[in-house]
Amino acid sequence: QVQLLESGGGLVQAGDSLRLSCVASGRTSSMYGMGWFRQAPGKEREFVAGIRWISGGTYYADSVKGRFTISRDYAKNTVYLQMNSLKPEDTSVYYCAARRSHYSISDFPTKGADFGSWGQGTQVTVSS
Repeated sequence: QVQLLESGGGLVQAGDSLRLSCVASGRTSSMYGMGWFRQAPGKEREFVAGIRWISGGTYYADSVKGRFTISRDYAKNTVYLQMNSLKPEDTSVYYCAARRSHYSISDFPTKGADFGSWGQGTQVTVSS
């Protein structure tokens, strides 16, 4: 099992930047990938970005492409989500997730059910 701990959320103004961090512990050596999801009040959880743990290949939701960057520090078992040009509609609780088993060599999982480990979430609020 993998344990995840997020940090870095906060209250910012539109146009500002934030960097979220997620530290993984436990059985991390064979992880397939990690992802960031978000869920706003009254809305379904949605995929934001993902990264393959070994290769570092990245994937993004259309809504954040060009603004958000996911990266990982393999030695520190940490994944980051750099969020630039934040908009009020980015306001959500952001969750880090990890998947250990293989999924695909060409696609990346984007459904919450495809990930077995979750962090507690960190609130990001963007004011207009």
